[in-house]
Amino acid sequence: MLPSKMTWCALLGSALLSASAALAQTNDKALLNVLIDKGVLTAGEAQQITDEMAKNNAGNDVMSNPADKFLKRITLTGRFQVQFADLGTSIDGFQNFAPAVAPAHPVASEHFLLRRVYLGTKVDFTDNFSGYVNYDFANVSFDAAYIEWKQSDFLVLDAGLRKAPFDYEEVTSSGALKAIERSPITRYFDEPNNGRRLGAASYRTGLYASGTQDGWFYMVAVTNPERNEYSGDSTAGSTATTDSVNGSGGVGNYSTSTNNNLAYYGWGGYGGKFDWLTYKVGVEAGYLPDQGGPGTTVGLGNNLSIYGAYTDLTAGDFNLQAEYMKANDQNAVVVRGMTRAAKPDGAWIQPSYYVIPKVLEAVARYSYVDSDDRGVALSDGIRGATSGGTMNKMEEWYFGGNWYIEGNDVKLQLGYIHGQSKGAILPTTATGVVPNGTAIKASTDGIRTQLQVNF
Repeated sequence: MLPSKMTWCALLGSALLSASAALAQTNDKALLNVLIDKGVLTAGEAQQITDEMAKNNAGNDVMSNPADKFLKRITLTGRFQVQFADLGTSIDGFQNFAPAVAPAHPVASEHFLLRRVYLGTKVDFTDNFSGYVNYDFANVSFDAAYIEWKQSDFLVLDAGLRKAPFDYEEVTSSGALKAIERSPITRYFDEPNNGRRLGAASYRTGLYASGTQDGWFYMVAVTNPERNEYSGDSTAGSTATTDSVNGSGGVGNYSTSTNNNLAYYGWGGYGGKFDWLTYKVGVEAGYLPDQGGPGTTVGLGNNLSIYGAYTDLTAGDFNLQAEYMKANDQNAVVVRGMTRAAKPDGAWIQPSYYVIPKVLEAVARYSYVDSDDRGVALSDGIRGATSGGTMNKMEEWYFGGNWYIEGNDVKLQLGYIHGQSKGAILPTTATGVVPNGTAIKASTDGIRTQLQVNF
């Protein structure tokens, strides 16, 4: 196993060789198997833990000071993802179509990119304290930056920047995603508010409490309401509207009237094993005061509530993950002269199967978004796609395969994407009609591939 790993890592970069060589040395598989048998972990979660333990074992003690009795260990980790996307968008349908107003098709997207370049540092202290910083040089943003205290498996406290406990797919590590990119409904709920997307979860700075016991699990959090993982000028903070909704002012943002109120998140559930089936089921919710309303306008007393439920099932080489999410966005839309709440919802379902166990995996995923007249574009749900126009609903099909060269540590993925948006947004005035020539249907088709290396 080791010579094979060294060969692959040499091809991908000699700098990874020494960090990768220790990944096969973990001795905790027996314990993980027991936890799987008892239903505490799913097979997928056990694999993620194995990967993390391997990275910790591979980490070097980069600083040693015998006089410092508080510091125990410093570990370096990293993740490189190189991606290629070829996505074409076409506008296929128009309201009261007239040939004279036919718009041009959007320009196709064909591009190589460094999707993620993570470098992380974990510091273990005495008295069950630790600190973790993970930075993404490709996106100039933090993936995590928090201090942790572990009282027991049932009570772990974190303070700092991490992902809020909402949206199972979003919280799943980017290194363990089976479909390369997250689904349109996940992006619609979690990506920054652009007037259509909600910007309701993902990266948040605050306090977190989590734990597990006898198969039960939970996490609750109280955080700042805005998503802000970027490393910009924190003194600028949220003084501008765009900063307050996309976090470009930096993770040290100061509050203003648009984000003075804290947000609240929580999820909980149970995981177990029934004969041949390992399962996990959970529910989730979030409440963001003053973060609702029309477009990007926040801080005006319109509240945003989000809810969801998810499951993760494994039977042998077959896995099924699924999630449903719904939101209540107060006074978010004006339809035919009447202001009302928008209640967007959507779901994703993802079956996968190991054609060759632990080596070659086939994956399919279906996702849909119903914006309830808030609006959604193909670019909101499919990363790298061009817009195709703002419409009411969208859906996406993904079909792909994953080659686990060395588990998730060296992995090659390839997938085909078909997305479609449809349905004109209703006019805001009481007497308004959908204008002639308005696009009411658009589609995106293409491929995406990604090579990943962890250490």
